[in-house]
Amino acid sequence: MEMIRAAVVGCGLIGDKRAKASKDLQIVVCCDVDEGRARRLAAQLPDAESSTDWRATVERKDVDLVFVATVHDMLAPIAAGAAAAAKHVLIEKPAARCGAELAVVREAAAKTGALVRIGFNHRYHRAFRKAREIFDAGALGELMFIRGRYGHGGRPGYDQEWRAIPEKSGGGELVDQGMHLVDLARWFLGDFNQVKSFTETYFWDMPVEDNAFLLLRTPGGQVASLHATWTEWRNLFSFEIYGRNGKLEITGLGGSYGTERLAFYRMLPEMGPPETTIWEYPMADDSWQEEVAEFIADIRLNRRPDPGLADAEAVWGIVETIYRESRRDHRR
Repeated sequence: MEMIRAAVVGCGLIGDKRAKASKDLQIVVCCDVDEGRARRLAAQLPDAESSTDWRATVERKDVDLVFVATVHDMLAPIAAGAAAAAKHVLIEKPAARCGAELAVVREAAAKTGALVRIGFNHRYHRAFRKAREIFDAGALGELMFIRGRYGHGGRPGYDQEWRAIPEKSGGGELVDQGMHLVDLARWFLGDFNQVKSFTETYFWDMPVEDNAFLLLRTPGGQVASLHATWTEWRNLFSFEIYGRNGKLEITGLGGSYGTERLAFYRMLPEMGPPETTIWEYPMADDSWQEEVAEFIADIRLNRRPDPGLADAEAVWGIVETIYRESRRDHRR
């Protein structure tokens, strides 16, 4: 089977991870508005070229797949251009600055048959892969609720960076780390039909929120309580899934977030202290490789990617509901 040939558009931290995430595809071109950055990444890859022209990049005949890892205001336009050129696309989360921007990507993909995957990368961390295995086996029983927290504290000058500019980012911490929490909650609980929230800017001098507090409820009454924050002075990731028969707790993402860890607390018939099993993953994060491998399989099998556009649209639907309510509340 022929090697899949790929382009990376956006050669920052995430583009670099994508370019180096798989030995089962060939990166033929690295593209960035910063020519030096594109050249530096291309120089680390066998036979890769560099470019500053994303349109020419996505239309190249020797490109089958495009990784789009740019600032948020360019995600959807580049993805739509790639899909219109019949290239499969992996778009980094949040995939756009708003849900409406995804319509042109969907239309282009429908016309050409291009497959579109959304980079909700956290699903592929080792702890979440194991948690999903336990969940799918039915070990938790009927789910009741989820509690998730995710945050970092920024850095000097964070309020001057592009994430603080709504026209470029589409929103603040809710769009940055909050969307990962919402996606993970949907992955386990399904769709939400009730949304309660507060978005606040407590610390950073910026026109976007640095904290988002969410209560999401499914039609069946299951609740996700989520908090995304840019004022977490010690980086934190915590995600707890509660069922009638037990609980899964994922903490850490490696690096500054601490060792990735999964704990399974299984309730005993007599209740009391649960039976506890713990898995720790101190090794290097392989989520990027696993995610790309899944997309390669999607392409070879002509299989609908999961997560795909529908997942991004569903998450954006929740995010935009929160922003509408926040604007209404702050006008009062």
